[in-house]
Order: sequence, then structure tokens, then C-alpha cells
Amino acid sequence: MQTSIWFWLGFIGFVLILLAFDLGVLHRKPKAISVREALLTSLFYVVLAGIFNAGVFVFMGERAGFEFLTGYLIEKSLSLDNIFVFVLIFTHFAVPPRLQHGVLFWGVFGALIMRALLIFAGAALISSVHWIVLVFGAFLIFTGIKMLLSVNAEPDLGNNRIIRFARKKLRVTDDFEGTRFFVRKDGLLWVTPLFLVLIVIEFTDLVFALDSIPAIFAVTSDPFIVFSANVFAILGLRALYFALAGVIHRFHYLKYGLSLVLCVVGVKMIVNGIWGEVIPTEIALAVTAALIGGSIGLSLVKTRLRPGEPVPVPLFTGWVPGSGQKRVAAMDKKTGGN
Repeated sequence: MQTSIWFWLGFIGFVLILLAFDLGVLHRKPKAISVREALLTSLFYVVLAGIFNAGVFVFMGERAGFEFLTGYLIEKSLSLDNIFVFVLIFTHFAVPPRLQHGVLFWGVFGALIMRALLIFAGAALISSVHWIVLVFGAFLIFTGIKMLLSVNAEPDLGNNRIIRFARKKLRVTDDFEGTRFFVRKDGLLWVTPLFLVLIVIEFTDLVFALDSIPAIFAVTSDPFIVFSANVFAILGLRALYFALAGVIHRFHYLKYGLSLVLCVVGVKMIVNGIWGEVIPTEIALAVTAALIGGSIGLSLVKTRLRPGEPVPVPLFTGWVPGSGQKRVAAMDKKTGGN
């Protein structure tokens, strides 16, 4: 089905208005985001996605409606994996809580642009070279197995090549300069540590996009459905981070669920690519919901605290601006006065 240009223009305009309202009205000044505010904002974006999904059912048909719902659930689930990495990035750089929302905003803005380019490239590739769906399916299965085998592995940000390259090629200030990414000193342009954080976040999303976009193409080949599902999942990602950052360590089994989801959609992509619509979207939706819901439920049950048991306070090793060394820092709120 060819989506009308007016759908595209209306949707993009709506997203730009949302982003402008967020940055220009709700968060004009840097501040720490409370869990309550994050939960309400996250709920708002989920409800908004639900309303949009209802519109897809009405104006584009039942098939498109189920495709959006399945794609959104897959993208939303996979975005939870981003939160694990965001926590590590912010703790590694000791980013104060009041500065985190701003860098995530621009990270999301960049992610929307990158994903739009990848989606259009993927759609063009699939329409012109049909057998590429078999490659995408195999890649998803490989990625799922790889994720399953490296569940407990954490990225080594201290030896990250992107960070090392950026620090080697750019003049980086010793400390954060408020919300600014660039400053001028003695007539020279410097970048702040916050810019390095933004670079790592953008690169991280690019890596995740290489998994998640083929996954949703296993559900639908309609670029509008793929793009809109991605947008709604990403728009709610910032709020979800602030809502779950303090408890994300409890979702131990989530990565098992995510890896199985990638394998399932990879199999669906290959089977349907060879024999036609053998595995319907509704089946993929039910399996995805069961795997994600089950892994989250199992995680919460297995990691619940016993009565009288103290709440664990995870320690982390973070790079401290201005010191050039590592130190052990306690909870992130202790860095909030920067």
C-alpha cells in the first residue's frame, strides 16, 4: 500500500511540534527529571502511540494496524536494551542528572534522522532485491544468538575506540560547561565532555538500529509503518530511561527475551521470504508479547527484595572530568551539583 504524502507530512510535522514543545517549553532549563515526571511522560507517549495505532486501523486497515502494533512492541522492547547502555555511559562520564535530559534530547533527534535514512535505504533495497530479506533474517538470528551468549557482558567504555579517537582529534575541556557542547577559549573552539557523551550515544543508537530496523522489516515492508513505529518507540525512550534507570539492574532476564525475539522475527523473515505469508503478523505479535512480558515478569520475581533486606546500591567506575583518572563513585545523585 502506497502511503499518501499527506500522511508523511502530517506525521513529520506533528513530531517536530512535539520536539519543539519538549525543548522550548517543558525543558527550557536543565533539571533533574523525577521518576514521577518520567513515568507520566512515558505513559503519555504510550497512550499517544495507542491513539496513533487506532488511527492506522481506521485509515490504513486492519493489516497495517497489526503491523504497527507488532513493530512498535518490538522497537519498544529493543529500546529497553539502550537503557542499560545509557546508564553505563552516564556513569562512566559522571554526567550530572540535570544535564542528562538535554544530551538525550539531541541524541534522540540525531537517532530519528539516522533511522529515517536507514529505513528508506532498507525499503529501497528490499523492493529492488527481494532475496535481501533472507540476509536480514539470517543477520537477526545471528544477532539474537550473539546477544544470548553475551548477556552478562558490558561495553568497555574506558577503551572505547570512538572516545579515544575523539579525545585525540578534538580539544576537550576538563569539565562540563553547563548544557553546552562547544565553548570558545582563547579564540579556539573546544568541545565539552558532554559532546563526547553525545557522540557515544549516537554511535550506540546506530549499532542498535542495525538490529532493530531489520527486525521491524520482518513485520512489514511499508516504510511509513516502520518509520512511525520507530519514532514512537524512540520518543518515549528518554522518559523511559529516567523512569527505569534506578531499577534497570532488576531486568536481568530481559536480554534473554530480546535475543529470542530477534531470533523469532529472523525466522519469520526467512520463512515468509521463501514461502510467502506462512507466519502471520498476529502470531509474531503474540510471541513477542509473551517473550518480553515473560522475561520482565521473571526478572522482577527473581530479583524482588525479601522483607528487611537493604536496597542494593551499585557502585560504578566513572571517568571524572578534569581528573583524567578513574574513581569509584556512589549513586548518580551525588554528582548532581555540577
